[in-house]
Amino acid sequence: MIETNRLLLRPFVTQDAADLLEYRREPLVNCFACMKLNTLEEARAEAEKLAAQPESCLAIVLKDSGKVIGEIEGHAESASPEDHAPADTVSPCWMLNRAYHGKGYAYEAARAYFEHLFGEKGIRRIYAYTEDYNLPCQRLCEKLGMRREGLFVEFVSFVNNPDGTPLYENTFQYAILKKEWDTQK
Repeated sequence: MIETNRLLLRPFVTQDAADLLEYRREPLVNCFACMKLNTLEEARAEAEKLAAQPESCLAIVLKDSGKVIGEIEGHAESASPEDHAPADTVSPCWMLNRAYHGKGYAYEAARAYFEHLFGEKGIRRIYAYTEDYNLPCQRLCEKLGMRREGLFVEFVSFVNNPDGTPLYENTFQYAILKKEWDTQK
């Protein structure tokens, strides 16, 4: 469990289903389209799945009320998979209930998560992808001290155009090294 002034980042429990449904009912960006939930039954199944994998995805929880307002997770990879090198790079992903946008919760959660990854997990590099139209996420990455490393033009498709063809999106990559994180503290 990771604790901040206002938040807890903790493993999901099955009782989080209603809160999970609340923010996954209508994902704000296309990269989360595959995570959409339509019913409380789907949300219960997803909460059970997440609860069974406590290291994979953490619930972002308001300390004062216990309400789950989002989630954060990281996908680890090694610099040299063929040599079975230890995972030293993480690509985090975060999603927040739109009712809680603009209150600093995403920054607070991501900052604590980054500190956990760099300080406790020994991660060397963190990178994140964000769509070119997702300005709040770009600002968050920059506020976290991440640098924009590049733009992938028509990089990936998560949804289709009205005519059924893939809608390819432009995607920015941001990153920060542990030594850069340590310098900015």
